[in-house]
Amino acid sequence: QVQLVESGGGLVQAGGSLRLSCAASGRTFSSYGMGWFRQAPGKEREFVAGMIWSGGTYVQDSVKGRFTISRDNAKNTVYLQMNNLKPEDTAVYYCAAGPRLYGAYLYSERNYDYWGQGTQVTVSS
Repeated sequence: QVQLVESGGGLVQAGGSLRLSCAASGRTFSSYGMGWFRQAPGKEREFVAGMIWSGGTYVQDSVKGRFTISRDNAKNTVYLQMNNLKPEDTAVYYCAAGPRLYGAYLYSERNYDYWGQGTQVTVSS
């Protein structure tokens, strides 16, 4: 059974940092595109960052320069390093995996086959 399990969320003050992890099990995801999405209360889920199987990364403009996505294929794990957090970053963060995603396909949640359960990130002002 394929599972994605996020961890690392929590409460942090504005300007602080968190690192989210997404551990995948049930299959090897080295050929998959991996993405991080978030959903704030009352808003639609939105793309945050994505990474293709060869290492190329894509980051939403609002988090560019603050968030970094990376992956460790040997550990089947993808990370989201979040620095200089702002209250507007408060949301539930989800990781997702989709086969051979690249480029613009990473941005749409419809292209992902597997999702984690989400982890809450709360940034206080």
